[in-house]
Amino acid sequence: MSSSYAYPVQQPLTPIYQCEAQAHHTLHSVKEHLRHLCAQNAHQLVKVETMDGDCHEGHIVFCDRSIVYLRLSHEGHNRAFPPNPYSNAILPLVLFDLLAITLV
Repeated sequence: MSSSYAYPVQQPLTPIYQCEAQAHHTLHSVKEHLRHLCAQNAHQLVKVETMDGDCHEGHIVFCDRSIVYLRLSHEGHNRAFPPNPYSNAILPLVLFDLLAITLV
């Protein structure tokens, strides 16, 4: 039994962006450095500032290949609205988006 169905031929993909070798090396080094720092300071209270200027305060819970997980702190919240003691929001932050991590 023969089939007359022809599979379409895929054209080679043309990337619209490709990271330069030096940039790749630099980004990889920065990522490894941040992972090491986050592991060293796990469970510490930190203030994190992102490239977009957002600031978050909390405890480093875990850091994997490219994300740091921050358990948000209730410290510094407006006293008129007490924090929910049952809320343990964890915020995942991409390591490449971090501008600063400061111990509080």
